Amino acid sequence: MSLDEKLISMVTKKVLEEIEAKSRKSRSEKAIYDDVDRAVEAATRAQKRFALLDLEKREQIIKSIREICLNNARFLAELAVQETRMGRVEDKVVKNILAAQKTPGTENLESKAWTGDRGLTLVEMAPFGVIVSITPVTNPTATVINNSISMIAAGNAVVFNPHPKAKHCSNMTVELINSAIVKAGGPDSLVCSINEPTIETAGKLFIHPCIQLISVTGGPGVVKAALSSGKKAIGAGAGNPPVIVDETADFVKAAHNIVCGASFDNNLLCIAEKELIVVESIADKLMGRLFKEGAYILRGKDIDIMTERILGSGDIDRELIGKDAAVILREIGIEVGRDVRLVIMEVGLEHPLVFNEQLMPVLPLVTVPTVDAAIDIAVRAEGGYRHTAIMHSKDIDNMTQFAKAIQTTLFVKNAPSYAGLGAGGEGYTSFTIAGPTGEGITSAKTFTRQRRCVLVDAFRIV
Repeated sequence: MSLDEKLISMVTKKVLEEIEAKSRKSRSEKAIYDDVDRAVEAATRAQKRFALLDLEKREQIIKSIREICLNNARFLAELAVQETRMGRVEDKVVKNILAAQKTPGTENLESKAWTGDRGLTLVEMAPFGVIVSITPVTNPTATVINNSISMIAAGNAVVFNPHPKAKHCSNMTVELINSAIVKAGGPDSLVCSINEPTIETAGKLFIHPCIQLISVTGGPGVVKAALSSGKKAIGAGAGNPPVIVDETADFVKAAHNIVCGASFDNNLLCIAEKELIVVESIADKLMGRLFKEGAYILRGKDIDIMTERILGSGDIDRELIGKDAAVILREIGIEVGRDVRLVIMEVGLEHPLVFNEQLMPVLPLVTVPTVDAAIDIAVRAEGGYRHTAIMHSKDIDNMTQFAKAIQTTLFVKNAPSYAGLGAGGEGYTSFTIAGPTGEGITSAKTFTRQRRCVLVDAFRIV
């Protein structure tokens, strides 16, 4: 570790210790609990009070949450980067703002009614009660903002069990949200968290009798544990999104979008471009343009050196996850004199990085003779996660063919991957994308259960 890295580490540790010390003094264990049972008990009491409030009051509380998260978007982004040492502050600011502004509120809850000769039937979206939410180290503050708004808009309380390596920034987000709820007249600890989250505390929450729903945003291990709990679980697991560029694509626009998407927050988003598959007739033009857009093109033996550095032990080196491209290049002895957002390296069809979610701004590029071949390798690389796929093309038939073959929850065309979250694209945002359990892009209605009220031979006014 260099002197600069040691200094950064010392400063980061000191800042986090000071924040934690101030936080402990001010919160008096409000919203952040050392004990799982106490957290669930507090959330249960809060949810019972919250259930008595009308939708207008619920929306006032959500407005208060949006405001405090927008006002602290940069603070939370800086804290997340300091603690996790992953990603880019500016991009995390964007994610926090996106979650605060574009997560749907109570307007997402739609009632349905049927009337006929035999009376009236009404279906409404009711809360589950208390939800446990497992959040990731990759999006530690934006996921808390997004899930808090969605879950309480649906009428629930939520107990967070953040990733242990992001507990300070996640819990600071919870504290801010809790203060916004109380300020707006809502109950304390409607949104709360575990002070020292671990796998063990997650396990206790999964089996707690007062937890009615489990929501997990993380790797396959924790998703599997949630699905094995015997309770309803919403699982947002890993992905390995391929991006295809065919011969009809606008290669200038495609290159810009690929660099923007794959380098955003240093590729920490699970929807980000993880492998690039290019029809060979356009490959040289695209590579040249990728360079102009800020990518560094690895060649020759440097590709092998980079592969060994990332996958030397057989698994992705976690120390490189979410690091800047320039930092990763420096690891293999390459110094660059310009701002490099992304590393591109042309590899063979069976290269291991094509089939592994790397979560860093190093993008393997594969060339193939035809779009059919590109689709075949993309489906293999995606791994059946049914998460996200991206395509750059002007051929509607090619896009349709790829969409049918890949069957992903998100399919983004002619844009950076993050357009699928509503950033530069239409639609609402979510940082819990439930592919394994099928709910897809989650929102308030995802965290509700249907209740049907039937009135026979009465109250028909026609």
